[in-house]
Amino acid sequence: MFKYHCLNPIAHIGLKRFDENYTRTDDVNEAEGILVRSASMHEMELSDNLLAVARAGAGVNNIPLEKCAEKGIVVFNTPGANANGVKELVIAGMLLASRDVIGGVEWVKSAKDDENIAKAAEKEKKKFAGTEIEGKKLGIIGLGAIGGKVANAAVNLGMEVYGYDPYVSVDAAWSLSRAVKHVLHVEEIYEQCDFITIHVPALPQTKGTINADAISLMKDGVIILNFARDVLCNEEDILDGIASGKIRKYVTDFPNTTTAGKEGCIVIPHLGASTEESEDNCAVMAVKELKNYLENGNIINSVNFPNCDMGVCSQAGRVAIFHKNIANMITKFTACFGDEGINITDLMNKSRGEYAYTMMDLEQPAQKAMIEKLEAIEGVFRVRVVK
Repeated sequence: MFKYHCLNPIAHIGLKRFDENYTRTDDVNEAEGILVRSASMHEMELSDNLLAVARAGAGVNNIPLEKCAEKGIVVFNTPGANANGVKELVIAGMLLASRDVIGGVEWVKSAKDDENIAKAAEKEKKKFAGTEIEGKKLGIIGLGAIGGKVANAAVNLGMEVYGYDPYVSVDAAWSLSRAVKHVLHVEEIYEQCDFITIHVPALPQTKGTINADAISLMKDGVIILNFARDVLCNEEDILDGIASGKIRKYVTDFPNTTTAGKEGCIVIPHLGASTEESEDNCAVMAVKELKNYLENGNIINSVNFPNCDMGVCSQAGRVAIFHKNIANMITKFTACFGDEGINITDLMNKSRGEYAYTMMDLEQPAQKAMIEKLEAIEGVFRVRVVK
């Protein structure tokens, strides 16, 4: 029996995928699995019972990844589950920035008591006319699950789409429209495009990607969209660009005191993935990942450990080892089993940066003394008996 805890409300369509082998607990310290959305875990004490955290969403800046890794706690996210919801809002953002729909609606509100409002509207509407997006150039930085969907949708809307992603996966590349122009240097996007949207993870190396230097290369009147993370743009530089006329509009899904209410900024209250469908998709995917790991030891879509999938164990035992990615670890592991006369029928080792994960299927279950020998090896964070 596995116990799980929800730090945030999780859609029922996901939770109902837990079967009779799972029970929900209100005590986070006794849970083997945690489901979370936006709740911060950085100040939490992580129980020794905790095996995995599943984030029902893409961003994981609310979870202490390194701390979890060194305790052998796998952190999952749900890439692509909310991609369509974000894509649709990005398209809406482009339209709101191109056509001053918001300004027009506010004018109508202000004139609601004018009995000649229809006639007045004909005179006022030219203030809100704007431009169309068909035929304009859209630059997309990051062609993952969301960026790829935005690219394809923009192509279908008649835009000329440029994509930059030096790390684009094979699967993502196959899903892109052939009309998307894949550029090798991001500067080409800055120089060529009327709209620029960013869809990369918030990492130390991506923080402030859109800054004064990047803005200086852009066309006058550029529209910048940020539906990924606010830290990807230096928003003080964005405001300077708006004031100088270089930037026509900045559309962001991350409210803060820098941009809220500022001229030229359209600030949306983090609605990108807040659709019923996105929340359902994220919940289902998070529960599926959590179950597969708890029951089989398989890691799929982790952000702090490598993917490692050996399917359902058909042998008498399965052991999973979290350890540093250093030389000679596999030799030490197999020697422990060899010394006890235990045959390893299958083995998989994967690494990700400084961390590694090894799974071994055994002809007989591993005994407590064997686990203790593995745990005593220098560089091992955790040993888990899956079966």
